[in-house]
Amino acid sequence: MASKNSRVRGRKYVMISAVAERFEIHPQTLRLYEREGLLTPARSAGNTRLYDEEALRRLETILILTRDLGVNLAGVEVILNLREQLEQMQGEVDRLVRVVKDEIQDRRAGIRRDHALVRVEGGALAPTRQGSARSRSDD
Repeated sequence: MASKNSRVRGRKYVMISAVAERFEIHPQTLRLYEREGLLTPARSAGNTRLYDEEALRRLETILILTRDLGVNLAGVEVILNLREQLEQMQGEVDRLVRVVKDEIQDRRAGIRRDHALVRVEGGALAPTRQGSARSRSDD
């Protein structure tokens, strides 16, 4: 009999039966969440559903929303999508903060660079450096 836990390429995976037991839900509920697009477990070579830590955290969120807060599955989908968008936006903000910090360090070092805003993935604007380091008086 196969183990309910396994490692694939350094990541730990849990089979559907172990997940169902751990979270006290029926395996069919997990399959429903997959059909609804709320969970996407990995698959073994034999097509067995395998859940990694990220999928288990997502499942915990789904269960909190449905069990504790009474959110229906359509609402769960909206909340999860908004959360993903928020995480992407936070990543964009973090990148922009790094660019501004780099600019501050450059200016403190006496380096001036030309900048332009360019459209990046998702339609966001991000600064990019153009040209070589030079003084504004060189123009």
